[in-house]
Amino acid sequence: QVQLVESGGGLVHSGGSLRLSCVASGFTFSIYAMNWYRQAPGKDRELVARIGSSGVITYYGDSVRGRFTISRDNARNTVYLQMDSLKPEDTAVYICNRGDSYGYWGQGTQVTVSS
Repeated sequence: QVQLVESGGGLVHSGGSLRLSCVASGFTFSIYAMNWYRQAPGKDRELVARIGSSGVITYYGDSVRGRFTISRDNARNTVYLQMDSLKPEDTAVYICNRGDSYGYWGQGTQVTVSS
């Protein structure tokens, strides 16, 4: 069974940092691109970052580019999102997604940034 389990969310002050992890199981992790999305109340789901299967190619949404870094460790079946210089507008549920059209999603981890 495919599973994606996020962790690392929490409450931080503006300007702080968090590192999110998503541990995958039930499929061959190393052949799939992976995405981080976020969902805030009243807003559309937003693609935050994407990483190719080998970790070479990355993409970032305009709102996080330069502050967030996506990476992966295929030996650990894990994709990470390092979030620096956090702002209150980054507050959202952050969700891991397998980067194909099949529709596998984690349950999400809450990130709250206080001012």
